[in-house]
Amino acid sequence: MGADSVGKSALTVRFLTRRFIGEYGDMEFIYSHTLTVDGREILFHIWDVPTSQDQADDGSSEEKRIQWADSFVLVYSICDRASFDILPPKIQFIKAAKEGQSQEKVPIVIVGNKRDLHHQREVSSEEGRLLALSLDCGFYEVSAAEAYHGALMVFHGLAERIPDTKLALKKGTGIRGIVKTMSAVFARKRTDSL
Repeated sequence: MGADSVGKSALTVRFLTRRFIGEYGDMEFIYSHTLTVDGREILFHIWDVPTSQDQADDGSSEEKRIQWADSFVLVYSICDRASFDILPPKIQFIKAAKEGQSQEKVPIVIVGNKRDLHHQREVSSEEGRLLALSLDCGFYEVSAAEAYHGALMVFHGLAERIPDTKLALKKGTGIRGIVKTMSAVFARKRTDSL
C-alpha cells in the first residue's frame, strides 16, 4: 500500500521476477510466490491494485483488502515527503481493523523506496526507522530499480514477523512440513512510470 508513483508494483515485480519494470497498466493482479525462510516454505499472495482504481471506489474495497490480508507492506518514496506522511494514519487504520480484540500484532513492514535517487531525498533514513519503531513495524530502505536483494529482504523480513501461533494454525501436512500462506496487499499507481 502507498501513494502513487512510490514503486509498489516495481518492488513486487522485482521480488517475483528479479527484474525491474518501470511502467505498469491499470490492471489489478493477485500474484503468488513461494519463498523459503528459516527452513519453512512461505507462500505469498500479493494483491496489487492501481491506486487510481482504489481511490475511485467508496473505500469499502480497501477495507476488504485489509480484511483479506494477513500482513502488509507500506511503501513510500524517499523523494516524496507526502508519500511518507500518509503512512501513520494508514498503519493505525490497519492495526485497528486487524488487531481489534486480538493480542497478536499484525505484521507490517514500512519500505522507503528509490534509494538510488538519494540526491532527491526528502525523507531521511532515520525518519523512516523512527516511524517504524514508533509503530512497531519492520523497516527497509531499498531501490527496486537497482537490485533484487532489497526486495527479497523486504519479503523475508515480512515473513519473519509472522507470529509462531499463526504458523501453527496453518501447518501443512505431508513431506513439505510447515507451509504458511501470507497475503500482502499493495495498491499501485495507474499508468505513469515509477
